[in-house]
Amino acid sequence: MAKRQKVTFPGGSGNLLAGVMEMPDRGEPRAWALFAHCFTCGKDVLAASRIARRLADLGCAVLRFDFTGLGDSGGNFADTNFSSNIRDLLSAAEFLHREHHPVDLLIGHSLGGAAVLAAAGEIEEARAIVTIAAPADPDHVIKQFACALDIIESQGQAEVELAGRPFTIKKQFLDDLEQHEPDYIRALGRPLLIYHSPRDSTVPIDEAADIYNRAMHPKSFISLDDADHLLTRQEDADYVAETMAAWVSRYLPGGR
Repeated sequence: MAKRQKVTFPGGSGNLLAGVMEMPDRGEPRAWALFAHCFTCGKDVLAASRIARRLADLGCAVLRFDFTGLGDSGGNFADTNFSSNIRDLLSAAEFLHREHHPVDLLIGHSLGGAAVLAAAGEIEEARAIVTIAAPADPDHVIKQFACALDIIESQGQAEVELAGRPFTIKKQFLDDLEQHEPDYIRALGRPLLIYHSPRDSTVPIDEAADIYNRAMHPKSFISLDDADHLLTRQEDADYVAETMAAWVSRYLPGGR
């Protein structure tokens, strides 16, 4: 049974971020991972919590946290953007390094995967990177509120419904997305593992192909077959964690 500890640390925008450390029950962790959740989700979304807990059962320590303005973290979501997500990730990596151990494995789900790809260049200690149902370009997220774009452009903001909850999206969010060119995927310089389901209706599998084609070797792809975008089935989350633990072991000290 994994050990669980709630943690807090300053985020990239100065707000206090809330996280959970999932630790193996015995011995030193075989790897230290940082998990970035999906757009408007949180550290306790099923995919993040189940994958992190299963990885801990398999001997890996995992920090999952809420981005600014989400879950138990401070700040206002409406004032965040893709750049602030990257800053939060860097802050989480710094916290993990300072309090425990440098990050070995970066994991990102959906837009969190895009953020991990963008932040990886500044987290040089990370030995390997994993994306789950991630878009190749962060501006893909705009499709989730495309019907409100005219209002956002004309009025500066709009309230949209995402996953059954209301969120305010400001024009600054759109403007920030335009600043990010995904050349960083080619420049990762580390092993990359891409998970995606061909039945994903939120982020099409073509996005996974785009990430794969831009990335340099070593790179790997694992199909999630009939899984949904949020990995709501326990068996899908377990499969991701178990195959990920086997894959990353090759890139850890002494691993083969």
